[in-house]
Amino acid sequence: MAWPDGRYTQAAIFFSRWLLAPFLLGLLVCMVLLMYRFFADLIDLTVQVHSTNWHDLVTSILNLVDLALTANLILIVIFSSYENFIRRIVAADHPDWPEGLTQVDFGALKQKLLGSVVGIAAVDALAWYFDLEKQLDTSKLIWVLGFPIVFALVMLILAIADWLSDNRKARAK
Repeated sequence: MAWPDGRYTQAAIFFSRWLLAPFLLGLLVCMVLLMYRFFADLIDLTVQVHSTNWHDLVTSILNLVDLALTANLILIVIFSSYENFIRRIVAADHPDWPEGLTQVDFGALKQKLLGSVVGIAAVDALAWYFDLEKQLDTSKLIWVLGFPIVFALVMLILAIADWLSDNRKARAK
């Protein structure tokens, strides 16, 4: 028996978007794990603050910032994936929700993801800079500094590509 016009295949492919839901739920579990780690590190830092020098204090604080940025990145991925692939979130139904959670298109997602990765890498680079006296390794220093720069360049190239695409679409109208 022949498939009438591909409706069943199309329906199966359309339904497959729900296969993404367990991944998003897994990312929620990762958020809980990050929260546990954040508070465990915060408690350790609070207990040891009197015996910690300022370099180690700043490095510990930067690690907490790193965890917070990673949690933000996961939240962006969860909401954007849900909105773009599973089900549209109607902002009018949630007037108290931040606009950034309900209106993230794929271009904005790329920029937010890369921006978050650059921020995380920059925080790691700064934390490594504070430990420079303990670990003097020039090859690692090059990687630590080069990594956020490469991501910033990729982000700039994608922003230019999106801008050119938007201008091309605007001229076509």
